[in-house]
Amino acid sequence: MSVPMALVDFIPVGMFLAASILLQRDLYNKMSKGAFALFSAGTITVFVAGCYKATWKLIYALGVCDFAALNKTFFPMQTTGFILAALGIIAFLCHKQGKGTAYAVAAVPALYESNMIFVILMVLGVVCLDGALMVIAARRKKPAALVLYVVSFVFIMGMGYLSSKDFTNPMMNWVGECVNIVGQGTFLAGTIILHKNGLAEADALAK
Repeated sequence: MSVPMALVDFIPVGMFLAASILLQRDLYNKMSKGAFALFSAGTITVFVAGCYKATWKLIYALGVCDFAALNKTFFPMQTTGFILAALGIIAFLCHKQGKGTAYAVAAVPALYESNMIFVILMVLGVVCLDGALMVIAARRKKPAALVLYVVSFVFIMGMGYLSSKDFTNPMMNWVGECVNIVGQGTFLAGTIILHKNGLAEADALAK
């Protein structure tokens, strides 16, 4: 793992953060407190997970140490973040939003060695999050944003597939970085289109 590769890993993390900030700002006055809390907590968790992973790569590439905890927490944190964000935006689209609306999520601790549960939950979270944003893009009559979210979904799923490959091979690392950048870049581009189209307006999601 090289330092340039580790630094490149911060690019998709920054793209996701920019898209998340735009969505949070545009949807803040439309979501109930509960739905917004879930969505913002989820996107922040995904961002922090990405920072952990990128930081681990950087300090490892610099030869400082192998801070394994940063790497090991990435997958469960990212999965949790996508699930929370998906729950928030689905609640926003499917439930009448009001100041008194509240949502709760129960976390059940469990001992489980396999990563399969995280794989399943992350796929479910990404499907729901991107699917909800596709619905918003369709309501706003912005096919370009919808297509970008579809592309983002495909590439993010591609990252899940690549995670099962041998990343000790530098070429696979670069392929993974490129796929991640495209996935997060199209996610950001779709969000920018919705933002410029007036997503923050009061009647932005009127059918």
